[in-house]
Amino acid sequence: MAAFDDLMAFQKETEALSQVAGRLGWDQETMMPRGAAAQRGEEMAAMEGVLHARRIEPKVADWLAAIDDASLDQVGQAQMRDIRKSFARTQKIPADLAAEIAKVTSQAQGQWAEARANQDVAAFLPVLENVVRLKREEGQALAEGGDVYDAMIDDYEPDMTAAELGAMFDAMRPRLVALRAAVLEAEGPKPLNGRFPEVAQLALSNKLAAAFGYDFNHGRIDKAVHPFSSGSGQDVRITTRVAVDDPFNCFYSTVHEVGHACYEQNIDNAYLLTPLGRGVSMGVHESQSRIYENQLARSEAFTGWLFDQMRSSFDEFDVSNAREFYGTVNRVANGYIRTEADEVQYNLHVMLRFDLERALMGGDLAVKDLEAAWNDRFAADFGYAVDKPSNGVLQDVHWSVGLFGYFPTYALGNVYAGCLNAALRKAVPNLDAQLAQGDTSAATTWLKDNLQTHGGLRSPRKTIEHACGQAPTSGPLLDYLELKFKDIYGL
Repeated sequence: MAAFDDLMAFQKETEALSQVAGRLGWDQETMMPRGAAAQRGEEMAAMEGVLHARRIEPKVADWLAAIDDASLDQVGQAQMRDIRKSFARTQKIPADLAAEIAKVTSQAQGQWAEARANQDVAAFLPVLENVVRLKREEGQALAEGGDVYDAMIDDYEPDMTAAELGAMFDAMRPRLVALRAAVLEAEGPKPLNGRFPEVAQLALSNKLAAAFGYDFNHGRIDKAVHPFSSGSGQDVRITTRVAVDDPFNCFYSTVHEVGHACYEQNIDNAYLLTPLGRGVSMGVHESQSRIYENQLARSEAFTGWLFDQMRSSFDEFDVSNAREFYGTVNRVANGYIRTEADEVQYNLHVMLRFDLERALMGGDLAVKDLEAAWNDRFAADFGYAVDKPSNGVLQDVHWSVGLFGYFPTYALGNVYAGCLNAALRKAVPNLDAQLAQGDTSAATTWLKDNLQTHGGLRSPRKTIEHACGQAPTSGPLLDYLELKFKDIYGL
């Protein structure tokens, strides 16, 4: 079909340009000199203008009208599903608004980083006010009279709603809160103490990335304030961070981002530079990073292997055996930072953000009141006060770059990971014996074959159903958490 072939050729160029824009973002986070921020904002806005023009190109409408989706195979129909949805979405957003959002959020990222470093919420609030205004305007255009926050969530988790997520989180919270309380009342594993040189951390970090299947021929690892994965197909880059007194921060940030990166690297090459050639949603994406990081890399079997690696990489540290090390890796403790939170408390951090940004987008919470609302909710959920803004409302980059609707996908990804872990364990009954040798290949191959290689072929929910054989629910995650932490804490 000529129209379909012409449309896919045009789409390939659009996808390639989008990858270039993503590379600009990666550079901004890793290599760009600080003084280039204003110019980079202009560059990002220019790229967004070009991409927006392509996405509303009149020829696309002509091709879409000429294509009979029913005449295509499953892959072709899936491509059309995504292209039609993207075209309809882009038509709703004025080009000048899209460019302004790109420019403002690019500059806001640096302004957030500076405010965070200076503990200066007041300096950032006007910036955030502008971002919220623009994103709310975008959301209103997309919603066309419907729920603005639902329209934002749909960008990251298609076919999901705030009401459905809210109901799921409300049902999860009691078991999470009860487990947290029981664990924190018990005598727990001791923390890791010592100093772990950066060079040795990064060397072991690279070894971990390779152990989980990250392809360095098509990727690289750099340092960033907030670890992330960028790109798809044949160029997928990740970042990590280093604290000399906390090597787990580096190691598990790396494994987490490797989960994201391997999803992108393992998608069928037939989908390269097409709408199907990337992760189908952020919830499914997060399921990969979380199962790599938690159910695999924090398992008792794999931490036994990691314990031996650490003894080879560092001077003596105050953990005497593999069982004790397993407890230390999974230690539950009070803390402020979402990305450093243990498995028991992580979802509570996400739920806090979900409720706050839902209120922001709905107009029920003003930006000027955000810090107080954050601090009040944190004290209520965690039982102690936020000590400084970088541990509170300024800790995450997401709002500065306009990623409203993104946060709930982190907890949803944990739910999906719980389902995938249960299915994986049934499929590979001797998995722990392999993980104890540092061999993740059975697990990562199962994930590749059952989920990653298919990219965006199916909807998010159908992607998980296809891999697990049943619809996703929160039960497997909660059961896994209770079993694991009751064992570690002797409950």
